[in-house]
Amino acid sequence: MPAKPDIRAVIMAGGSGTRFWPLSRRKTPKQFLPIVSDRTMLEETARRIFPLVPPRRIYTIANAAQTRTIRRLLPRLPAGNFLVEPEARNTAPSLILATARIFLENPKAVIAVLPSDHLIADGAVFLKKMAAAAAAAAAEDALITFGIPPTFPSTGYGYIHYRKGAARKFLGEPFYEVEEFQEKPSTEKAVGFLRDGGYAWNSGMFFWRADVFAGKLERFAPEFHAAWTRMLAALRSGSRSQVASVFSGIPAISIDYALMEKARGVRMAEGNFGWSDVGAWSSLADIWARDPAGHAVKGAVATVDARNCVVFNPGRLTALIGVEDLVIVNTKDALLVCRRDRDQSVKQVLELLAGTGKTDYL
Repeated sequence: MPAKPDIRAVIMAGGSGTRFWPLSRRKTPKQFLPIVSDRTMLEETARRIFPLVPPRRIYTIANAAQTRTIRRLLPRLPAGNFLVEPEARNTAPSLILATARIFLENPKAVIAVLPSDHLIADGAVFLKKMAAAAAAAAAEDALITFGIPPTFPSTGYGYIHYRKGAARKFLGEPFYEVEEFQEKPSTEKAVGFLRDGGYAWNSGMFFWRADVFAGKLERFAPEFHAAWTRMLAALRSGSRSQVASVFSGIPAISIDYALMEKARGVRMAEGNFGWSDVGAWSSLADIWARDPAGHAVKGAVATVDARNCVVFNPGRLTALIGVEDLVIVNTKDALLVCRRDRDQSVKQVLELLAGTGKTDYL
């Protein structure tokens, strides 16, 4: 029987969470907010994996200011496990830093890369599949990911095209060979993906053995492997300035672009554990409890001929008359009212505020 893998989790806890403005701000982005429960999304992410990955094996990575908040929210993690990004440079530099740090402790460690702000409705199924993914990553010279079975032809997610007939099982879970990663498609393409089958939404969750990650960089992304080698040397030196210098020289792109889309030997398991990226206010209509009129509400409402609104106004009464399909978010200094199908345009509001110098609202 193979030895139980040394599983480490890296929770990507940076990011600005702009789509949840005005509740989400620079100092309190989405992952630090109690959006889906009474706990912050970061706390939910960490607590979800405690049965499989103890706190001493969990790492976070974010900027210095965010890390101060993370330390307060996750006090059970060792002080050395709070990894700090010297600057904001997307996920490829961050994951090279985090994986290199763990590589120096154990090159055979299996690293689970997890976003800090996703909802997993079925935690028991998730843990079972996570254990299987770790077993696959430990045994295979492969990068492992979860693909979410698509429920509609989304144009907001990237897709994974996989070979449904070519599966290997680990802990009873089939892992399929990935053909390619697809960018966010047009509506026509998305409809075709669902019709053809063999396509899943890209969850942004990855599993790899630290030494396998290094080998994949060397073979499929040599420019990033050079940065990997420099990062190892900088970490061995113990010099924060050297780490920062190497980090700033890594192209500021996602790990998907840097490696996952280029690599061969990628396997995918179906992530049918009630996943949502909680990507915008409208997504809460499927997460929060809804009343008979279809309203998803935090706070009190009185409604007359109103339907299907998302309301965040805790501690106050919101009266809705003759409206439908709205998002209404009230905070101490800002009020958002928009159609549910336009909530992705919140970013344009932030650009407008930044351009007019109203940065206190950001």
